[in-house]
Amino acid sequence: MAESFEPLVLIVEDEPAQMELASYNLKKDGFRIARAENGEEGLLQADELLPDLIVLDWMLPNVSGIEVCRRLKSQRKTKRIPIIMLTARGEEADKVRGLEIGADDFLVKPYSVKELVARSRALLRRTRPVSIGETLSFGDLCLDGEQHKVTRNGKMLKLGPIEFRLLATFMERPKRVWSRDQLLDRVWGRDIDVDYRTVDVHIGRLRKTLSQPGKPSPIRTVRGVGYSLDMDN
Repeated sequence: MAESFEPLVLIVEDEPAQMELASYNLKKDGFRIARAENGEEGLLQADELLPDLIVLDWMLPNVSGIEVCRRLKSQRKTKRIPIIMLTARGEEADKVRGLEIGADDFLVKPYSVKELVARSRALLRRTRPVSIGETLSFGDLCLDGEQHKVTRNGKMLKLGPIEFRLLATFMERPKRVWSRDQLLDRVWGRDIDVDYRTVDVHIGRLRKTLSQPGKPSPIRTVRGVGYSLDMDN
């Protein structure tokens, strides 16, 4: 399991020089990187890794970038992953086509690496704000992603790294119900052999830390489904 909460970016690019350029600069800015050299591999990696962001070249061998984007945005599992498309095409009609199938942003080659980093962070500010150091608030809870601090009613709470990741996940999408499988993927990672009981144990620890006399727990159990953060319990 990664020791940080850094966002994972999947780069799908068949030109080695462009791959290195994007990988180096995003990694230098604090992103974790996964790579795919063609559309088919990109689809497989996206499904397996569920990255936080995809940087996708339009012109790819076998399966084109536009087709990769269409397939990812049509699947429930991957449709919420933001996609930046890299293209040598500057025509308005091409951008409209890409946006119509779900692309979130475009960069025309040759692009500025600073702009790639800035646009990546802008998209993640919507979907994974804690991973780029944003501060979140929900009810009387406040989570500082940069300093890894959590307060409730202004009182500092001590959370372990797993409990912090769980709470960050809940606060990025409050009231959404997360299954144990989804929490395992998001908090522990797919390469770690952890069972549901471990999820339940850490949820219990988080509940205990967040608990306040006379108030219901903000962590709601949805029987047969999973957990959510909800102040209306």
